[in-house]
Amino acid sequence: MRLPSTPRKRVYAILAAVAILAAGGGIAQAALNGSDNGPKPPSRPLAQAVMTALQAPKLQGITASIHITNNLLPAGSLPKGVASPLAAGGDGRLWLSADRHLRLDLHTTAGDVQAIYDGKRASLYDESSNTTYTIPVPAAAAKDARGTGQLPFGGLQQGLGALLRFWNLSGAKPTTTAGRPTYTVRISPKDDGGLLGAAEVAWDAERGVPLRAAVYAQGSSDPVIEIAATKIAYGPVKASDLAATPHPDARTVEINPDDLAANSGPTGVTGVDAVQRRLDFQLAAPDELAGLARKRVELVSLNGAKGAMSVYGSGLGTIAVFQYRTADDRHGSLSDLNLPEVNIDGRTGKELATALGTAVSFERDGVAYLVAGLVPPVAAENAARGLR
Repeated sequence: MRLPSTPRKRVYAILAAVAILAAGGGIAQAALNGSDNGPKPPSRPLAQAVMTALQAPKLQGITASIHITNNLLPAGSLPKGVASPLAAGGDGRLWLSADRHLRLDLHTTAGDVQAIYDGKRASLYDESSNTTYTIPVPAAAAKDARGTGQLPFGGLQQGLGALLRFWNLSGAKPTTTAGRPTYTVRISPKDDGGLLGAAEVAWDAERGVPLRAAVYAQGSSDPVIEIAATKIAYGPVKASDLAATPHPDARTVEINPDDLAANSGPTGVTGVDAVQRRLDFQLAAPDELAGLARKRVELVSLNGAKGAMSVYGSGLGTIAVFQYRTADDRHGSLSDLNLPEVNIDGRTGKELATALGTAVSFERDGVAYLVAGLVPPVAAENAARGLR
């Protein structure tokens, strides 16, 4: 959920939530699923329903109760003795001011989490590890978050048209969320979406604020992950409500975004031959994997070490392959997780199978491989076995 203070930000919040969730990014499961009880807005075409949100008055703040359920990770997949609140659901409280300062308190069965953003820094406190993670927010990014300007109706129509080229987009269904009249839109991929079935987003019909987001697996009527407000109030937020709770005994981890950007990510070197020349191991990048054609090979940096990423297929049914020297495995793998084992041509690998996708990792001749996609286990396993 965001606090849109301008028409442009309102429509971006609504449409971006739909697009991001449809791409597989979604977030958590909620108690309200567009209830049939409570006030509903009048029936309107989608573009008109969004325009109504665009014309809503500027908000001074949001105070909301939320409910989150996360059924994405299989039970027991984390290492023994490790419990992550970020992998669990629960109930929480959110405060968001007009200048987009934020506080989120989340209470889960695996411990509490508190997220704070004060306009300059973001922090996350994890009770399970008694650790506070902090990261500065660049001035340019903070300025972009505040946002300015207007979005004309023509721009709105163009944005909806772009979505319709790739997604099946429902109309604006009148619903009720957190006791507020809302419009709910359901989006599903037109082509192969892998295990992703659909996504939904609901926004306040009068205020233009997203109140619910959900992701569904193929063939399932229950969300895999979803987040929704169960109660919401609009009005100024006190500074004390935005302040972090002190944790004097907590360990503090400072994250430098410049280091992350410099040491990890794509390098711009593409193509099988060009990538192979920069690796000290034999690249496995066949023309086809699991019936999918190879679309791209790129050299990537993993905390300063060189590896490769290959992409097979297109759309949401894509399979990605990462490979790197085992000594350079500094970004983590599935080997430390308590996951089922799988045989990959005589090598013992690990498999993380979720409702929305699968990841398989294994090692061979000093090289580690990670195969992942929004695909069922058989597809990921076949791709892993096809790496030669």
